[in-house]
Amino acid sequence: MLYAILCYHDEDFVGSWSKEQDEAVMKKLAVVQERLTKEGRLGPVARLLPTTAAATLRKEDPPLVLDGPYAETKEQLLGFYIVDCKNLDDALDVARDLGAANPGGAYEVRPVGVFRPGGNLT
Repeated sequence: MLYAILCYHDEDFVGSWSKEQDEAVMKKLAVVQERLTKEGRLGPVARLLPTTAAATLRKEDPPLVLDGPYAETKEQLLGFYIVDCKNLDDALDVARDLGAANPGGAYEVRPVGVFRPGGNLT
């Protein structure tokens, strides 16, 4: 089963890291990513650009486009992993490994339903 591991953190804090600090964290994360790749379990990974580059479409009549993210929170969605795991416990183990490599923040782990052509959900 595929699981999305959503990475949340205070984007101002992460944005304040020096280039060296950011590279050090990315190097630690790469260790986890390489292991998952060798195991054939790593799907797409994305690091999102800052929320200042975001827009939100509110489904009103007529639709309304707002600058930035919809939710005002202390932590923002900064990126995500798609990982093939046996079950939720296995996905939580991956999230723990990612958390050990990346200081602070939180990881939300959710099963992913994949829509295939023809409307089939797997």
